[in-house]
Amino acid sequence: MAGSQIESNKVAIFTESGWRFWWLAILVLVADQLTKVWVLQNFEFGESIQLLPVFNFTYARNYGAAFSFLGDAGGWQRWLFTGIAVAVSIALSVWLTKLKRQQWKLSLALVLIVAGAIGNLIDRSLYGYVVDFLHVYYQQWHYPVFNIADCAITIGAALLIWDSFSPDLPEESNQK
Repeated sequence: MAGSQIESNKVAIFTESGWRFWWLAILVLVADQLTKVWVLQNFEFGESIQLLPVFNFTYARNYGAAFSFLGDAGGWQRWLFTGIAVAVSIALSVWLTKLKRQQWKLSLALVLIVAGAIGNLIDRSLYGYVVDFLHVYYQQWHYPVFNIADCAITIGAALLIWDSFSPDLPEESNQK
């Protein structure tokens, strides 16, 4: 009896909590890592191919955090950002298990942030830097080069902000 209750609880975590969007985290991670492997196999560092007048594939390395923050700090930042990514991923994963089914915006936000953090964590662990390749610009203005994991984090942050301004939904009632 106790074994079936444990199995039921495990299934509920992935069907009734924020982790019901686990498939999205896997999809983002796979897309992120496959595109980075493709860039590493097909581009020389710094190589760029124009796809649109405002968009290139440009192989760049980010040794820091967002916008290359601490990118030239000498190497210790790799371990700092690795630790932060692990801690944030664990904290958000625990939070996801506690979310209710109707909290879909918050669930999607956290899943995207976790997937992006893990995608960049994999890079830091394997290469010592994050592989970036999406380059948006207009004339002399250039946005820092980024990747799919960064997109997931940004979309997750936007959803988090949207959710924070949304009214709380009433609890689902068991009465009919």
